[in-house]
Amino acid sequence: MAARNPLSEEELSCPVCCDIFRDPVVLSCSHSVCKTCLQKFWETKESQECPVCRSSSKDSPPINLALKNLCESFLESRSQRSSAGSEGLCVLHNEKLKLFCLDDQQPVCVVCQTSKKHKSHDFCPVDEAVTEFKDKLKSALEPLHENLRFVFPNYLSFQTQAQHTERQIKEEFEKLHQFLRDEEAARIAALKEEEEQKGQMMRRKIEEMNGEISALSDTIRNIEKEMEAEDVLLDMNFTAVQKVNLTPKDPEKTSGALINVGKHLSNLKFRVWENMQEVLQYTPVTLDPNTAHPDLHLSDDLTAVEIRDQRSSLPDNPERFDEYACVLGSEGFNSGIHCWDVQVGDSDYWSLGVITESGTRKGDSFCGSVWRLLYDKSSNTIWILCPGQSVHSFTPKEKPQRVRVQLDWDRGKVTFTDLLTNTHLHTITHTFTQRVLPYFYNYSVHPLRILPVKTSVTVEQHS
Repeated sequence: MAARNPLSEEELSCPVCCDIFRDPVVLSCSHSVCKTCLQKFWETKESQECPVCRSSSKDSPPINLALKNLCESFLESRSQRSSAGSEGLCVLHNEKLKLFCLDDQQPVCVVCQTSKKHKSHDFCPVDEAVTEFKDKLKSALEPLHENLRFVFPNYLSFQTQAQHTERQIKEEFEKLHQFLRDEEAARIAALKEEEEQKGQMMRRKIEEMNGEISALSDTIRNIEKEMEAEDVLLDMNFTAVQKVNLTPKDPEKTSGALINVGKHLSNLKFRVWENMQEVLQYTPVTLDPNTAHPDLHLSDDLTAVEIRDQRSSLPDNPERFDEYACVLGSEGFNSGIHCWDVQVGDSDYWSLGVITESGTRKGDSFCGSVWRLLYDKSSNTIWILCPGQSVHSFTPKEKPQRVRVQLDWDRGKVTFTDLLTNTHLHTITHTFTQRVLPYFYNYSVHPLRILPVKTSVTVEQHS
């Protein structure tokens, strides 16, 4: 006769923790719960009720010994099965797992092979299956290792970027904080200076008043003495007494005695902001370090670029140029008129222009999506290079030092101007259909530098 099927794991699980019962107690409603789970449930609910049916229960429910014994037997049986499987023995027949069922993808023993479940299946030796599995796993891991070789440097670069950027942000804000501290100190000093001047003036006024009061007191005493004299003598001095000024000056009517509060507080924040324009710089275009070729070095403020002999250890991300010493602006344009001035200085091989945002950055294939002016000092030649157009070149009268790039996206024009001689160099015409980014190329240790523009603060009066 077959043995009775034991309770399933679900039937032996606590309804609260969903694990096998530990010290189960039985409630008056006949539901069982782990003793610890019940105590925690009651503490949370602040009422003694069943976690399953919410009916009230007594303080100390008894241990469910029968259920506890069943749970302990189940745990012991599961432990034995696990131990048998870990030793390479079949949990059903206690035989060694020498074969591998290719249909079910699991190890089996020789008894399982002849069983009804596996009778029509294909088998191979376990060792052979393990070797094949290792080979497949190795092949599957190779792309992961390749990804790790790419991701790990990216992660390190990401950390370095974050730390460097945070440090630069703190440095820039420290400059602003120092500026505000200096402004505060200057304005407090001006207030203290006025306070000292007004204080000295008030002290002089007080001294004058004290002198007047002292003289007036003497006069009053003399008059009182004369009033005690004979009437004839008083009549003789009455005219002189009338000429004495007995009214002191009113100190509150002294002009300029108070602090000029309006001078110190009127539009204070705006005035500080006005002064801040002297220490602030604005450049219409800044460089994107994530696009820079590894041979290039960018300034901390992202406005200058030059080539370095020592290549930087930067990740080969999709946005980065990998063959030519190029870098792009951090912002693109898809409408309007925009211009930026570049100090090319002593650089002997440079190029300026615009490139489509979607253009590739790898190899030399990017040339098909960039409109640019290129200068070669060795031949003193300017080249105009545009996709789908023939190459044009000319010799400038003087080596350019400052070049303005003006993009009129709507009209499809890119104009280059020599700022020092105010000479028009060339205008490229093209109908743009997508966003473009400022393009910079510098194969020189002498930097290209984007120049700041003049800023101003204006106030508009409402009519």
